[in-house]
Amino acid sequence: MQDIRNIAIIAHVDHGKTTLVDKMLLAGQLFKDHQEVGDLIMDNNDLERERGITILSKNVSMVYKNTKINIIDTPGHSDFGGEVERVLNMADGVLLLVDAFEGPMPQTRFVLQKAINLGLKPIVVINKVDKENCRPEEVQESVFDLMFNLGATEDQLDFVTIYGSAKNGWMSTDWKQQTDNITAVFDAVVENIPAPEPNEGTPQMLITSLDHSPYTGRIAIGRVHRGTLKTNQQVSLVSRDGSITKTKIKEINVFSGLGRTKVEEVSSGELCALIGLDTFDIGDTVADIEEPEALDPISIDEPTMSMLFTINNSPFFGQDGKFVTSRHIKDRLDAELEKNLALRVEDTNSADAWNVYGRGVLHLSVLIETMRREGYELQVGQPRVIIKEIGAIKHEPVEELTIDLPDEYSGKAIEMVTQRKGDMLSMERKGDRIVIEFHIPSRGIIGLRNAMLTATAGEAIMAHRFVEFQPYKGEINKRLNGSLISMEDGAAIPYALDKLQDRGKFFVAPQQKIYKGQVIGENNRDGDLTINITKTKKLTNMRTSGSDDKVKLAPPIIFSLEEALEYIQGDEYVEVTPKEIRIRKIFLEEHERKRSAK
Repeated sequence: MQDIRNIAIIAHVDHGKTTLVDKMLLAGQLFKDHQEVGDLIMDNNDLERERGITILSKNVSMVYKNTKINIIDTPGHSDFGGEVERVLNMADGVLLLVDAFEGPMPQTRFVLQKAINLGLKPIVVINKVDKENCRPEEVQESVFDLMFNLGATEDQLDFVTIYGSAKNGWMSTDWKQQTDNITAVFDAVVENIPAPEPNEGTPQMLITSLDHSPYTGRIAIGRVHRGTLKTNQQVSLVSRDGSITKTKIKEINVFSGLGRTKVEEVSSGELCALIGLDTFDIGDTVADIEEPEALDPISIDEPTMSMLFTINNSPFFGQDGKFVTSRHIKDRLDAELEKNLALRVEDTNSADAWNVYGRGVLHLSVLIETMRREGYELQVGQPRVIIKEIGAIKHEPVEELTIDLPDEYSGKAIEMVTQRKGDMLSMERKGDRIVIEFHIPSRGIIGLRNAMLTATAGEAIMAHRFVEFQPYKGEINKRLNGSLISMEDGAAIPYALDKLQDRGKFFVAPQQKIYKGQVIGENNRDGDLTINITKTKKLTNMRTSGSDDKVKLAPPIIFSLEEALEYIQGDEYVEVTPKEIRIRKIFLEEHERKRSAK
């Protein structure tokens, strides 16, 4: 049996997980000398590259001094916590990355809690020690305190700390001694992470991820818990509800480098991909054909937010997208449910609409963005927080919010959060910045990021994680300004936009096609206002000097998908097509809006 180490890399978003994996792959000489290697090698889908975040966890392996190291790169946002919880089951230890200036952040706590509960051995990597004002020793102490508070065992608290800069490609056991390679990390992994113990007996493997191949269909990925699996072996699949189906393994692959290699058999402790199993889901157990024994399925935290997904029935439907019918959207949501564990879909009393539940606005917006890139058109309602009845009292999800911002904006930030029913927990100075912690209802976070960035001139850094359900905190004041709504179908005329500029800010550019009932701007006052921006100037034979001056228009506000979802009110939809993101009223006719308001 080959000497193996299984490690997962966990950290708060932007602390450098994927960059460290890049350097480990280069150090493992997985690329030929002539190969052009970019950065963020593991973030291989377009959305991940554009946003600079990891969304899906990925497996890769390399060999160091005759030891095979299986590395799992995980996402940092707690919205993708379902992804992290799944893959930690495959690891024996974790590399916890912490920024040498910021120290442990909310998401660090979130992922570390999961790893400690599973009994994984940590190695702490304090990254970015070349940053100004960094404080590696203090950060190391705060990581120790955090682990102690999370209930780590003595063995876990006796962790090794490595310092360095993943971006500059060096790691060392002493942050003042700069080296020229990252072998310190590999040595620490080989010496401190336990090798999987050989576990003899009938075969058992928990399926923790899915992959899909157009040639062989669905592929089950997991770690062999006990025994040995062989090609063409007959096995039982035990699902979450205890039902058992008989099936056969057609092919076994193990991870090698960035790809996979075909093998005849695989023993306990190794990560592998099984091809040829029939129907299976994440959390099922592959077990012995005669005496099947199930492993504990993966437990995933509850969703905290829901959105209404419905077909696009605006006047512009079907102009960009290939898939516009309810059947297409339903099939796509069902396909997503197979691999996205933290997602839930419920039917509504309409055949064209579904309630989709997820872990936060980012979790659901990544799904919507992926769908629009695949050619789907749909409309999405306002994000709603899930309210639970516990002991006949209404409870709502509460999150821990950390805001890092310059001193002069702290008063404004505290005022904004307390208006949204937030309670301040602590306030701490780091250099010339202040870090404030709050408990705030999830409802209060929707739309807060935009307002906070505006109020702090783009300086605020926000991070939040779900804590628990607490009794309902009462009504929160929503957006004060009403919407500007189009009265007519047509194109936006610069002359009309110019004459109506004092009414508010516009979301549409001159000559852009609009329809009746579309939200084309934000009113300066509260309440909605219906206006006509398709009017042209009436021309006469008379000419006066100065009346035909050039029109000066403020540039329109362009929303990203998340911004639009957080901006809309309860009676509005975001219309999402492959080329456009529009905001519209649910009822396009004004008399229908008035009737529903009554």
